[in-house]
Amino acid sequence: MQYVNIPGSYKYTIDQLLKMTVDKKGSDLHLVVGRPPCIRINGLLQPVDSPRLNAADIEDMVLAVVKDYQKEALDRDWELDFSYAIQGCARFRGNVMYQRGTMAAAFRAVPFTVPKFDDLGLPNDIKRLCDLPRGLILVTGPTGSGKSTTLAAMIDLINSKRACNIVTVEDPIEFLHKHDKATVRQREIGTDTRSFPAALRHVLRHDPDIIMIGEMRDQESISIALTAAETGHLVLSTLHTQTAPLTISRIIDSFDSEKRVQVRQQLANSLRAVVSQQLLPTIDGSGRVVAVEYMVDTAAVKTMIRDGKEHQIYSTIQTGHSKGMQTMDQALIRLYNNGKINRETVLEYCIDKTEVERIMHNAFF
Repeated sequence: MQYVNIPGSYKYTIDQLLKMTVDKKGSDLHLVVGRPPCIRINGLLQPVDSPRLNAADIEDMVLAVVKDYQKEALDRDWELDFSYAIQGCARFRGNVMYQRGTMAAAFRAVPFTVPKFDDLGLPNDIKRLCDLPRGLILVTGPTGSGKSTTLAAMIDLINSKRACNIVTVEDPIEFLHKHDKATVRQREIGTDTRSFPAALRHVLRHDPDIIMIGEMRDQESISIALTAAETGHLVLSTLHTQTAPLTISRIIDSFDSEKRVQVRQQLANSLRAVVSQQLLPTIDGSGRVVAVEYMVDTAAVKTMIRDGKEHQIYSTIQTGHSKGMQTMDQALIRLYNNGKINRETVLEYCIDKTEVERIMHNAFF
């Protein structure tokens, strides 16, 4: 017998689906018309054993977790970012959009407890960045690569060690930070401030030592971040780029040609490190492991940024082992040699397939 949907009659409530996502150690819950709810587990989408969703099901679920003012924003903008929490379970970063005239939603699970840096498998030299008094640190990678988790772990480390003032601007707030040695003020777009540019234009009035920007989305937010990093603040942020050279190019290309010389100078002066990461399935299928490209501000890197020679930076990272640097391909091969990932995963996620195959063939690394 075919299941007939009527509003409010779906097999599971949104809270039940979100709890199921956490219980299954999933990272995301996806809701779209014509499919059962799907949970991303170890990088793969797996459908829940339940009927296909219709438009009324998803609308009921979304309206159960958004506030009135968020519903107004959704009606106006046709998309919405927000946060939602289930006591004793987890927080969730939600996004609602329209597709083919119907609502679709995705929820990212965010633990209540901020992960510890040492548990993430990141290069140990990144800890040093948390002690810097000023400069710009960028964590980059595709959606779902753990950028927010890395930033949260770094903020938590700073919070535990330094008597300073930390201000974050997020859309939405994900990990909740408690005051420790530091004072932490977390501002959410749409709740505490209207936009990233609006928040960042006023952020320096809060006397911050550390500024965390959830994402550098536009020219104005990039400009403010660079200026803050130059004028004595430690600024942490993210970009959706795959490698350090591409990150630098993305920032510079955000500006008109007449401004790029100045931006190159600012970036060369303020950029301290780029941490580019991917999450990969482990060889035994039990979870995921992080692969990290790591670039720091050596004199050579600064000169290349200033002179517009980003294409040469990758070879500098390749030979920068003594400075703690490594390329994404080197990180992948190290994980392969340590038995964490298989050959197919290396070739799927690498940057230069020909070079990686040569290294693996020669067993030279």
